[in-house]
Amino acid sequence: MSNFDVSVVDAVTGHMNGDHPEDNLLIVRAFGYPEAQASTMTGLDSAAGVWHVEDASGAHEVRIEWPSGSINERPQIRREVVALYKSACEKLGVPAREEHAPSAGGHEAHSHSGHGEHGHGGGNPHAAQGGNPHAKPEDDGSFSYQIRTATWGDHSDSEGASVMEDIMRMRATREEYIDLVVQHFYMYEALEESAKALAEDARYAALHPAALVREQTLIEDLEFLLGENWRDEISAHPATAAYAARIREVTAEGWLPGLIAHHYTRYLGDLSGGQMIAKRVKKQFDFDRAGVAFYDFTELGDLAEFKQGYRDVLNALGESLDEAGRQRMVDEVRASYRFNSQIFTEMKQAVETATVSS
Repeated sequence: MSNFDVSVVDAVTGHMNGDHPEDNLLIVRAFGYPEAQASTMTGLDSAAGVWHVEDASGAHEVRIEWPSGSINERPQIRREVVALYKSACEKLGVPAREEHAPSAGGHEAHSHSGHGEHGHGGGNPHAAQGGNPHAKPEDDGSFSYQIRTATWGDHSDSEGASVMEDIMRMRATREEYIDLVVQHFYMYEALEESAKALAEDARYAALHPAALVREQTLIEDLEFLLGENWRDEISAHPATAAYAARIREVTAEGWLPGLIAHHYTRYLGDLSGGQMIAKRVKKQFDFDRAGVAFYDFTELGDLAEFKQGYRDVLNALGESLDEAGRQRMVDEVRASYRFNSQIFTEMKQAVETATVSS
């Protein structure tokens, strides 16, 4: 349906579903489904955006035209989504958050540019203010805000090759989902081995509590999906092996900000968009907990509270780094996105190769 490259569509929908689920809900409630209970952005083209909506009557798809008419460049998408959001706020009587509020000169204070954790799926990272669940903080100059805005160009490009779109639209096969779980196992084997360095450092221990660790949940999922001999049946894609090697490399170097860059990219995505992935997979394959235990963070408590605490640690870290150190960490976050993008690309290539072979 789209005249935009699939990587652009994946990036935008991943960003909206990962960082702005409340915005999705506001938009569909204002433009067709006032009783919507859940919403995800599933596509876009030059004329409109498309959202999947769930309300009491079932599931629906709604196509909402861009306020300014036809578009053909990526920066215009951001502008039109912001316009839809602001229009929805006006229709519903909800104050727009500060980064989209008009400035004294009549222009938006900030663009809709990737503030929020990466888009491996949904769950807004900002805490509500003043009793308004849709109000979000303005740019406060913090390091966490710098990371989120600086990575817009890479943001959710890690959903590459449409593999995550297939999962989100519940059209991926069980084998494709299993491959995702397998690659997660290798990623987190390296990440959690390395993250012990964070847990032992009082400055960063709050980033890696025991309830965050995913090793046992991944084992639980793989035993359910592949059986007790699952270790004999799995292998890492080359990009996954390279990603794990990079995580170990920055840890061996003793560069904790670099390790935190990878930790942030993975775990904040699991706590955000991963929740939407779990919901889709459970529905498609009729899973209960087994198969999606990886995404169950019940023992962590309030996820919004944890994510806010995580950002507080990031901000303190930023204050301890000079400008070059902060930029180096931001670059490592970008590198993490690129690794994820390549992993998903190789997953898709594996599916295509298997299809041709059969």
